[in-house]
Amino acid sequence: MEQQVLGRTGRLVSAVGLGTWQLGADWGEVSEGDARAVLEASLEAGVTFFDTADVYGDGRSEQVIGAFLKEHPDAGITVATKMGRRMDQVPENYVLDNFRQWTDRSRQNLGVDRLDLVQLHCPPTAVYSTDAVYDALDQLVADGAIAAYGVSVEKTSEALEAIARPNVASVQIILNAFRLKPLEEVLPAASAAGVGIIARVPLASGLLSGKYTKDTVFAENDHRTFNRDGAAFDVGETFSGVPYEVGLEAAARFTELSRDILGDSLTPAQAAIAWVWQRPGVSSVIPGARNVDQARANAAAGHAETLGPLFMSGVREIYDEMIKEHVHDKW
Repeated sequence: MEQQVLGRTGRLVSAVGLGTWQLGADWGEVSEGDARAVLEASLEAGVTFFDTADVYGDGRSEQVIGAFLKEHPDAGITVATKMGRRMDQVPENYVLDNFRQWTDRSRQNLGVDRLDLVQLHCPPTAVYSTDAVYDALDQLVADGAIAAYGVSVEKTSEALEAIARPNVASVQIILNAFRLKPLEEVLPAASAAGVGIIARVPLASGLLSGKYTKDTVFAENDHRTFNRDGAAFDVGETFSGVPYEVGLEAAARFTELSRDILGDSLTPAQAAIAWVWQRPGVSSVIPGARNVDQARANAAAGHAETLGPLFMSGVREIYDEMIKEHVHDKW
């Protein structure tokens, strides 16, 4: 597995990590046994970076990872968690006392004295430009509760605001073949500042796997059912904000591109993941996995050869012709 530096943390992490939203069973049932099996298979395949959050399954994801860490104390795993979504989303809640409560709970869930990386979990936009927020995060580092901090964002403007802060270690942002805007400013700015980029939603909620059709039915508690119009949270987290029918057509084009250029060397999903981690400035890409087969297949994309300029130009063509008009200005 390719290893890359996670920004200002200085840690080496696997180019393909593991997103663990699914392991909280917030969108479709995943048993604790299956969740542990996914973690085991990922580690065996070379994954050393797990991304979670205190609200995934109300702490279930963190707890499963914590139990796994206890069984693998010398595996060299870096865990990034997120905080801030446990209270009303107003800037006034992003203060030191709350940060301490949230990080204490995450440390307990994960069974660690110090968290490797804590990210603000897509807070209100005003939070990113509030000096007191960064002062509070610096205090957590000084206290030894966290080793480093970063942010998770919805907007490129939020990413650029955070990158300008001297102690922000990483920025997590949606980046995939249907979401190219971060390539324009965010990745170059992050590289120049030494800030790591954690790329989430690399498969556009599974669209880029090429396995969905207009008849695919998702579970009622799956965000791909209830959040297509952004009713529960930012619509960009679901199919990258692309209308489902448009996404299906674009995904078919992506599958054709992958097969024409790469043949059978990578599946479309693996090609989509490899394309993300191979973008300059990306530290790790964090696809999710609901089962062992998905975990192994995703990790295998971390061994992919350079996809090359022809593949990149094909991705850009699909984006310009089919996706770009549906991308919200704020992204």
